[in-house]
Amino acid sequence: MTTPIRVLIADDQVMVRQGFTVLLNAEPGIEVVGQAVDGLDAVAKVAELAPDVVLMDVRMPRLGGIEATGRITGPDDATVKVLVLTTFDLDEYVYEALRAGASGFLLKDASAAELAHAVRVVASGDALLAPNVTKRLIAEFSRITRTPRAPARERVGELTARETEVLSLIAQGLSNGEIAERLVVAEQTVKTHVGRILVKLNLRDRTQAAVFAYETGLVRPAGY
Repeated sequence: MTTPIRVLIADDQVMVRQGFTVLLNAEPGIEVVGQAVDGLDAVAKVAELAPDVVLMDVRMPRLGGIEATGRITGPDDATVKVLVLTTFDLDEYVYEALRAGASGFLLKDASAAELAHAVRVVASGDALLAPNVTKRLIAEFSRITRTPRAPARERVGELTARETEVLSLIAQGLSNGEIAERLVVAEQTVKTHVGRILVKLNLRDRTQAAVFAYETGLVRPAGY
């Protein structure tokens, strides 16, 4: 029997926590193991309950979601993934949450199916960047990082030409299948490249790879 994905829900609104708990517990292969009322509580509950995924609200008392995300994903041996919950698709804090270590974000009004899909995607190690937000997020990356960080930019030199190409396509939001089609290679080959990119650059997942690509200036959308 497959072990269920263990989820912790962190939100200061009790109705949100209870609602998401009911929705996720009704989904096969997902189990809500706890709830946290704020960022500090979330950090403590992660240590206590060892969830696979944390649904993290951005704005909470005592310790906000961005700071809590950094504390949870910061340790080198951290394996828990954080999925940021936001009320608005243009939330100014989404970018900072991704930089802090979040693996993706989701609107609070997402359907039960979308919520469950998001949890499964993040738990599997893939990035979750909502399509309706990605373009604006890319613009924000470019606005904030017009001057690439030199030390990080030097790390790109550790990649092969093909790995650099794959990294740029990851940052553009392409899936492994789409990258394989673009490069005319097997999808397993792309998976191998992605794995090597993450190891060489010491990155947690595809989301962090996308952040790295924009912060180093490797990728810039048209007009920036």
